[in-house]
Amino acid sequence: MTLADVALAVLWLAVVAYLLFGGADFGAGTWDLLAGRGERGRPVRELIEHIIGPVWEANHVWLIFAIVMAWTAFPLAFASAAATLIIPLTLVAVGIIFRGSAFVFRKSVPPGRLEELFGVLFAASSVLTPFFLGTVAGALASGQVPYGRLGDVVGSWVNPVSLFSGLMAVLVCAYLAAVYLTGDARRTGEDTLAEYFRTRALVSGVVTGVVAVTGLIVIAQFADQLFIGLVGVALPFAVASAAAGLASLVLLALRRYGAVRLTAAAAVALVLVAWAAAQYPHLLQANVTVQQAAATDAVLRAVLISLAVGALLLVPSLVWLYSLFQREGRRQRADV
Repeated sequence: MTLADVALAVLWLAVVAYLLFGGADFGAGTWDLLAGRGERGRPVRELIEHIIGPVWEANHVWLIFAIVMAWTAFPLAFASAAATLIIPLTLVAVGIIFRGSAFVFRKSVPPGRLEELFGVLFAASSVLTPFFLGTVAGALASGQVPYGRLGDVVGSWVNPVSLFSGLMAVLVCAYLAAVYLTGDARRTGEDTLAEYFRTRALVSGVVTGVVAVTGLIVIAQFADQLFIGLVGVALPFAVASAAAGLASLVLLALRRYGAVRLTAAAAVALVLVAWAAAQYPHLLQANVTVQQAAATDAVLRAVLISLAVGALLLVPSLVWLYSLFQREGRRQRADV
């Protein structure tokens, strides 16, 4: 394994972490949008605010980490993608800003029209941001970004594969959020809300699975090289993802809320692993390999050493944050 392979693996780990943690935050916004306005949806919104409040900013660390890793380890590939996909990437940035601002402001104003306005901005941004991130992923996976030059700034992400990927990103985030919120509601003593989110996790899980299988037709027609990889070297990961997804539905039916978090996360993570396996060793278009796109070994070595040192501080801090938050939820349930 070369330094370029190690750098790519670290980059992909950051992408997976962002989807599992940050993606669930975006999905919570989707359920916030569907909860309804006014007093009817207030219990759902309050649970969502309570659950994501301490961690939503911390989860963006993974996105920042992935961006920094991409532009230092694969500079020309990063520049090509950033230039060609400038429109969806700008919309992602705008969505993240509006989402964070609206989330904070909604908690700071009294109930009324202004609170509802910020709520709509928060929820709408939570849906649109993962959609545009998904279109970026679809453009990269289907070879729509040329290496070393500017590609089609519209057609690169407005195409069947990218639009399918955008839809899948929204569905996956909503599914993860529903699974996580089911356990969080149960842990904090909100059994009614636990059943509420359990139902939505089951429905969104089934819908996501159906859309994923249907999307293979789109990929086969419009991204044949990716499809060949998915049904070839990446097939074991795709099958494992499907198995984990089915196990998650069974665990939800049995109300095994702790175990289903692991299987749901595994199902989603394995989709990204399957994508990586299907496309490797190519980066962006099929005629550019990971080795060709990587920075020099001296740069890669410095980057990996810096990341290893930084991880000694970052990872324990995040683990401590998440564990404290989970412990706080258990204390609340005990008090109830």
